[in-house]
Amino acid sequence: MNALFIFNPNSGKGKIKKKLSYIEKVLREKFGSVELYETKSPEDFEGKIKRDAENYDAIVFSGGDGTFNNVLTALDGRKIPLGYIPSGTVNDIARSLKIPRRVKGALKVITRGHSELLDCMKIGNRYAMYIAAAGAFTGATYHTSQKQKRALGALAYALEAVKHNLKLDVFPVEVTTPEEMVKTHAVLVLVMNGKSVAGFPINRKGSMKDGNLEVAIIKQVERPNLLRRIGALFSVASLFVFGCKIRKRDILYMNGNRVTVKTSDGVVWDLDGERGESGNAEMTVLEKQVELFVPAGKNI
Repeated sequence: MNALFIFNPNSGKGKIKKKLSYIEKVLREKFGSVELYETKSPEDFEGKIKRDAENYDAIVFSGGDGTFNNVLTALDGRKIPLGYIPSGTVNDIARSLKIPRRVKGALKVITRGHSELLDCMKIGNRYAMYIAAAGAFTGATYHTSQKQKRALGALAYALEAVKHNLKLDVFPVEVTTPEEMVKTHAVLVLVMNGKSVAGFPINRKGSMKDGNLEVAIIKQVERPNLLRRIGALFSVASLFVFGCKIRKRDILYMNGNRVTVKTSDGVVWDLDGERGESGNAEMTVLEKQVELFVPAGKNI
């Protein structure tokens, strides 16, 4: 077998380069032939996979959630067995799928060879594996510099969020699923395909194998006073700490295999931690689209 190992050397704190020889050794024992490719940029990462994916029996990659998004974008619907060694700052996809965040543990998942066909989302011409989000704090994931992330880890996201997002801007939304429609104003919209968001198990009952998306909306009046702003901030915190089991009047939950959101042009979508399109969006489940080595016997 012939495999590609492609990695982002700047992801997380750069631990992958320090363990490159070990990774190569283990992967050669599994696949026989392994090509190593160190990427120079997200464009280089996607370009390599776009050009050469069909030349390999499997693609193993390392990076964070944004890197996983690069893989989906580059494959653009093509199916090939994937192995994932998480090395990002938060690694929500790995958390959702119970993939160990240590190199040795992630490699064991790959070498044991148990794979599952997982769902992902398509949003226009873009893809997302676990989250499409808009509103409060979501911009922190793509505004935080790599230098900050390497120095402070997940704390860098928190500092960026507090610096720019405490105001909790209000935006109009009309959210439609095959079963219902809601029209309101909001400070946060989460469309989830995974269990973990920002390191918190918000969507504990979610699955990447059920053909379904879960939606959480934190409502707000169009022109909130200070008390209402504080209330919305408390609701955001409650959702992240207690997850979708929390029941509050200003938190709405929906689900479906297709979620359409009509909103203002200035609302920016976060797709797996990467900046996405602005304005209206339709998130559609692509069932069994991604073949990935995952731990056997886990609830994913």
